[in-house]
Amino acid sequence: MGKIKYLFQRITSMDYKRFFATIDEIHKKTGKSKIFLFFDIVHCGLKYQAGYLDYRLFEMYDLNEKQRKTIITRGINNSIVKRFNDPNYYHYFRNKLEFNKKFHKYLLRDWMEVTKDNYDEFVAFTEKHNEIMIKPVDGTCGKGIEKVKVTKKNVKEVYEDILKTERYLVEEVAKQCKEISALHPTSINTIRIVTLNNQIVAAYLRIGNKNHVVDNFNSEGLAAPINIDTGIIDYLAIDKEMNLYEKHPVTGEPILWFQVPKWPRIKRFVLSAMKEIPQIKYIGWDVCLGEKDPFLIEANEFPGHDIYQLPPHRTDGIGLLPVFEKAMNSKGEENEDSNSNWS
Repeated sequence: MGKIKYLFQRITSMDYKRFFATIDEIHKKTGKSKIFLFFDIVHCGLKYQAGYLDYRLFEMYDLNEKQRKTIITRGINNSIVKRFNDPNYYHYFRNKLEFNKKFHKYLLRDWMEVTKDNYDEFVAFTEKHNEIMIKPVDGTCGKGIEKVKVTKKNVKEVYEDILKTERYLVEEVAKQCKEISALHPTSINTIRIVTLNNQIVAAYLRIGNKNHVVDNFNSEGLAAPINIDTGIIDYLAIDKEMNLYEKHPVTGEPILWFQVPKWPRIKRFVLSAMKEIPQIKYIGWDVCLGEKDPFLIEANEFPGHDIYQLPPHRTDGIGLLPVFEKAMNSKGEENEDSNSNWS
């Protein structure tokens, strides 16, 4: 019943102009008949809960049925969220201030909430940390995040701008380990780890680009899958335009075969953080590796389904649904790494 309801909602809310533009795009790329593509998209929607954007992004037109059924589509991802996450606890992830309070021991950096009544506290904070990150409380995809250097001359101006733009969260600038910083030094290059039902099911390194201060894929960043067992990047990095990179286009640093330092420790860290809110069992964690310890940047109670399944990162066209299903069908036993102290 849930699947039918989802499909009905998608059909009634579909942007049909974009739908047919997508068919035209795929037709020009592949030479496949538009009529065939139309009915094949409908077929994938009915059978695999794949919208036309999934169909294009995952290149489902080139996959057989065996391969298609391994892809985590938008509809399937939505059903996983509904099954494993209690909406009553979403606020801990959607409000960055609440998140920082709940996961304070995993942050390993100073932060504060700016209000109209705590100017003196803000001044003291910036005297201790003269470079700060200013963040919207409810922002996503790196939007509104700004790195600012604060001096005695501009501290009042910065404080007033924070209040004006309603970006009330201020944090000490995170400091990452030299190995990951070398890939792109102007951004904090975070490790996205997806946990599901007490298991790690996906991981990839997000790397900033073009000297941006954020590493988000939607801000021209790169993404490279991390082998969960080894911590090694064994696929080429990719950007949103589907360009592939063996080395970073700005720094020239090798990405392929890069070994994420302290990988077993990072896994134990995330599996420990996962226990804080047991009512949310499907989470995307953004982790920074410092010189000594890993720490959290933020987390998402509605993990995306696309970046870790892009065509160049799939072997023989196989997606991650089998891995996710194995975790979902487990009895929620913790991964063996979670039994060790991450610190």
